[in-house]
Amino acid sequence: MTGTPLPPPHPRSTPLTWLYVPGDRPQVVTGALAAGADVVVVDLEDAVAPDRKEYARAATVERLADPQPVTVHVRVNALDTGWAAADLAALAGLPGLSGLRLPKVSVPEQVTRAAGAAGESLPLWALIESALGVEHAYRIATAHPALRGVSLGEADLRADLGVRDDAGLDWPRSRLVVAARAAGLAPPPQSVHPDIRDLDGLAASCARGRALGFLGRAAIHPRQLPVIERAYLPTPAEIEEAETVVKAAALTEGAQALPDGRFIDAAVVAAARRTLSAAHRP
Repeated sequence: MTGTPLPPPHPRSTPLTWLYVPGDRPQVVTGALAAGADVVVVDLEDAVAPDRKEYARAATVERLADPQPVTVHVRVNALDTGWAAADLAALAGLPGLSGLRLPKVSVPEQVTRAAGAAGESLPLWALIESALGVEHAYRIATAHPALRGVSLGEADLRADLGVRDDAGLDWPRSRLVVAARAAGLAPPPQSVHPDIRDLDGLAASCARGRALGFLGRAAIHPRQLPVIERAYLPTPAEIEEAETVVKAAALTEGAQALPDGRFIDAAVVAAARRTLSAAHRP
């Protein structure tokens, strides 16, 4: 039996860069808003010390009381802490807020509760940071209509799994990519590359992430943004190949072979069109 077709994996409007900035440093937030990221994520969680949580929340509420020039999300505190309820209550309905990032989600009920507290319609993104969360990835990804995406928090996940080698995270990464696609969500962005000086390492890691099916990446410094964007935008060679496929498909119907012997069918043509769409994103 044929199921309902899934939406395209990543429309043109899907962000490539997500810049995290501490919520208790308003001047740094101001700079981040002008740094060129697709999304600025004001962080109330890991980047803020316990004795600065209330100040960070109040400063963020003040900032987002007005519409912002770029898309702004807030990462609230972990949902099993006492700070989270206050974060959700204070942030709900702010004109400058475009979405919430929910850290350390391990079961779908956490998404449901957060959606209720945030008003049901505010877009949510779930960060999966534990073995239990990975096991529940698809259920989390389909937990509520307000959920727009999932991603990994790799520092916490690495600690939870006791993984030392980066290759030890390949299976959880692929698991999340599959869960997002099966749920009809955009491909997940990669987790942060913690060494802001290692731009070559960042580029290599982005190439690996793109090969696994990720789209875009979180950053912790503006200098990482152009590296991430270059890694995830189609190359001139990829664009040329996609144009060749689309033009060939326009000349005939059904599967066919290109002059160089490569076989193309509907799936290949769809992938080519996504490449061209990504190349011309606004």
